[in-house]
Amino acid sequence: MRIYLDNCCYNRPYDDQSQDRVREEAKAKLYIQERIREGSFDLVTSYMLMYENSRNRYETKRNAIRRFVEDNAVIHVDESHKDEAEHIAEDIQATGVKSADSIHTACAIIAKCDYFLTTDDRLLKYKSDRIQIVDPTEFVRLIGGEINDG
Repeated sequence: MRIYLDNCCYNRPYDDQSQDRVREEAKAKLYIQERIREGSFDLVTSYMLMYENSRNRYETKRNAIRRFVEDNAVIHVDESHKDEAEHIAEDIQATGVKSADSIHTACAIIAKCDYFLTTDDRLLKYKSDRIQIVDPTEFVRLIGGEINDG
């Protein structure tokens, strides 16, 4: 199963954990990350993810995310797909999705991902027959996973 995690998903464990939703999504993301390391899922990444991550002002977070992606990504949608991604993204943007988010989505579609994972509420509202977009908690539920506290 191919999955694509966007930048906000990667950063969820670093967010303020005082809200239940944020805490649950962070736990789910870490669970998914372990399943990726075990080889249960094929991780897809893109030039857009690497660009956004490079702009993270926190060096420790930026480096941890970059290392995880470099060590675990099976497929990388590079800039040679930029024109195709931008073409697909135009239709996605027409529904109100922001530019960078539409590029992430387009890259996941190009890579033929089964799921696109995000914590962005606006992006979660986008529906397409080309990709299933869910938050990390919903993804874990859909695959029948179980998150342990601790």
